[in-house]
Amino acid sequence: MNIVKRCLYGMSILSLVSMNIQCKGEKKEEASAQEAAATDSVSIAKKEYGKTEKGVQIDQYTLKNHNGMEVNIITYGGIITSLKVPNKAGKSEEVVIGFNSLAQYEKANPYFGALIGRYGNRIAKGKFTLDGKEYTLAINNAPNALHGGPEGFHRVVWTAEEAKGGDVATLKLKYVAKDMEEGYPGNLTVFVTYTLNKDNALDVLYEATTDKKTVVNLTQHSYFNLSSDFSKPILDHEITIDADKLVPVDATLIPTGQLTDVTNTPFDFRKPKAVGKEINANDEQLKRGMGYDHCWVLNNQGKGDRFAASAYDPTSGRLLEVYTDQPGIQFYSGNFLDGTLPMRNGGTYAHRTGLCLETQHYPDSPNQKDFPTTVLNPGENYKTKTTFKFSVK
Repeated sequence: MNIVKRCLYGMSILSLVSMNIQCKGEKKEEASAQEAAATDSVSIAKKEYGKTEKGVQIDQYTLKNHNGMEVNIITYGGIITSLKVPNKAGKSEEVVIGFNSLAQYEKANPYFGALIGRYGNRIAKGKFTLDGKEYTLAINNAPNALHGGPEGFHRVVWTAEEAKGGDVATLKLKYVAKDMEEGYPGNLTVFVTYTLNKDNALDVLYEATTDKKTVVNLTQHSYFNLSSDFSKPILDHEITIDADKLVPVDATLIPTGQLTDVTNTPFDFRKPKAVGKEINANDEQLKRGMGYDHCWVLNNQGKGDRFAASAYDPTSGRLLEVYTDQPGIQFYSGNFLDGTLPMRNGGTYAHRTGLCLETQHYPDSPNQKDFPTTVLNPGENYKTKTTFKFSVK
């Protein structure tokens, strides 16, 4: 009997030890999972944003990090509808122009926050030639074609795939533009990947392939006001552009074909300068653009990602730095904002209350033999990246 009791007692002890080990193991796994979740510095969440006039559901993705940066992107036009970053006091506030509803984005507007394609910027008289064949585009910025046409990438519905891990959250958008869509040849498969990291940088990676020779020039068209006060113009923002030369334009904003030195002109932003300092100077190029609406020839071309430009708002302390591998950047000072479009919280977006820094190839490159080519052939991969990095100083 004593032997039986001893055996039972021993088995009980073993069972308790086993259960204790198992519990500790489970708690350790649970703690590890909680620790991993806690160390994820970036998140991504999806929700329904609305339906288009044609009844197509549009989703919104919110990318967020622990440093106070938050980006909202919708599948309609790949539009950045909201972008919040901290000021020098640590308060996160809105820094891009946007609307409150999908219906407003579907109405005519100056490409607020949208992806631009198949060709960003202007093409003269809406025509270009490839291998002896002339292609005709819609004239939506008379007498020229602008930003891929009236039904360009800013008005299409993109499919989306999200991913998250540790210090990055990514949203990969896809769109297939059909052969001759908006007048452009080739079935073009496009991917645009937005990536937010823990250091308040938003990467935009553009990729494309085609089954027929075509032209491609993709960009992102957000309007920034780093003060977060959209009732005030951006004239106090200090701009830096790492460019020794400018792409001058004619009266219809089409490049003349020459590249001019910025030295001793209002277009010299090699050192930080307030937008408003020389915007009203007696300069023919400024008159043609009604302010700054020009492409700069970035320095250090062919050297991959490098600093291209920055914008700094002295009041909020916010600094935006732009890095890219592209040859040019279009700085637009919001000259055509005219007070007719509604702000999110009442009021309207007035003259020059937002600015754009659009990384790209030069305007009208398909018609300019001396400009870097925008031709994409079958079997080639179009791939370019731009980074918008935010900080304070």
